[in-house]
Amino acid sequence: MQASPGIIVSVSTRHLPDHPASGPDKYAFAYHITIRNHSDARVQLLNRYWLITDGNGKNTEVQGEGVVGKKPHIDPASEYQYTSGALLDTPVGSMQGHYEMEDENGQRFRVPIHIFSLSVPNALN
Repeated sequence: MQASPGIIVSVSTRHLPDHPASGPDKYAFAYHITIRNHSDARVQLLNRYWLITDGNGKNTEVQGEGVVGKKPHIDPASEYQYTSGALLDTPVGSMQGHYEMEDENGQRFRVPIHIFSLSVPNALN
């Protein structure tokens, strides 16, 4: 599978202290993803893969079809945004992974999602 042709992923995160799943040993985070298509072709996001690592080094792999129940098409010079969440056993952790996409010619390729941090404010000095 080839690398991504002009697809850029950016991420912002925030801690959700009031989330119902949060508690003394559970930390909820939201992550907002923007996928920008800088290529000349329409693409479709087919699958996702995440490696979630908590502050103790425990890894959790998540994979499946689409994102938030959708397999979006992204036109050239356009973007797709969504928000999802992660639950950790520690106040700090990280996520990384990739999307599997397909272009108009049926060529599949991977788009890397570089590692990003999940952390409770002031948890890192």
